[in-house]
Amino acid sequence: MVDFQYKDSYDVRDLEEIVRILRAPGGCPWDAEQTHQSIRRNFLEEAYEAVEAIDEGSPDHLKEELGDVLLQVMLHARMEQEEGRFDLDGVADGICKKLIFRHPHVFGNVEVSGTGEVLSNWETLKRQEKGQATNTDALEAVARSLPALWRAEKVQKKAKKAGFDWPDISGALDKLSEEIGELKAAVAQGTNVEEELGDLLFSAVNVSRFLKADPEDALNRATDKFIHRFQKVEEFAAAQGRSMEGMTLEELDKLWEQAKGS
Repeated sequence: MVDFQYKDSYDVRDLEEIVRILRAPGGCPWDAEQTHQSIRRNFLEEAYEAVEAIDEGSPDHLKEELGDVLLQVMLHARMEQEEGRFDLDGVADGICKKLIFRHPHVFGNVEVSGTGEVLSNWETLKRQEKGQATNTDALEAVARSLPALWRAEKVQKKAKKAGFDWPDISGALDKLSEEIGELKAAVAQGTNVEEELGDLLFSAVNVSRFLKADPEDALNRATDKFIHRFQKVEEFAAAQGRSMEGMTLEELDKLWEQAKGS
C-alpha cells in the first residue's frame, strides 16, 4: 500500500501526485514503462473524445474527457521531470508567458478595434515569437500531426495572408474541376495517381475554405449520411428476402436511390 491521503475531493496537485506515484518504484508497472511515443496516440484519442463531448453538449461528459486530457498532460510533464528537463510548473510558466506576450491589448498598452485586429496581431506576434522570418516558415510550422484536411486548410489560410489566393470561389471551383480531370488522366495512364488524388483533396479543402465550411465536419457529415443510406439499402434488401452480397450493382444502385428519398 502506498502512502497516499484519501480525500472527498481532489485537485490538480493531487492528480500530479497520483501520476508521480504511478510511475515511481512500487507503483504501476504499465505506467512506469510508458514513454512520450508509446502514449502519443492516447493523447490524440483523448483530445478527440473531448471534442465529441463538446459536440454532445454534455457538461458531465466534457468534465470526464477533459480529465482524461489533463492526465495525458500530467504524464508527459512527469516524464520530463524525471529526466530533469522541466516539470508541470514549467509548462504552466511557458503558457502564461505566451498568453501575456500575445495579448498586449490586455497586459500592455496596445489598443485594438476588435477581434479582427486581435487575430492579426496574434499572428504577427506568433511569427515573431517563433522566429519565422518568411511566409514559407509560417507554412512549414503548421503541425504535420494535424488531420490532413485541417493541415491543408491552415496552410491555405497562411498562404492567403501573403496574398496567395483566388479572388473568389470561382477560381477555387475551376481549380477543383481541373484537378478532377488530371486525376482521371492519371488513372487512365496508371501514373502519379496518389499525387493527383492529393491535389484534388487539397483543392476541395480550398473550396470549403471559401464556403467557410470545416472540411473535417463536412466529410464527417457525408460519412454519417453514407452510413444512414447504407443501412436503408440493407433494410430494403432484407425486406425482399435478400442480402446485399447477393445483389448486382444495378440492383443495389436502385435501392440506393430509394434510400436517398427516405
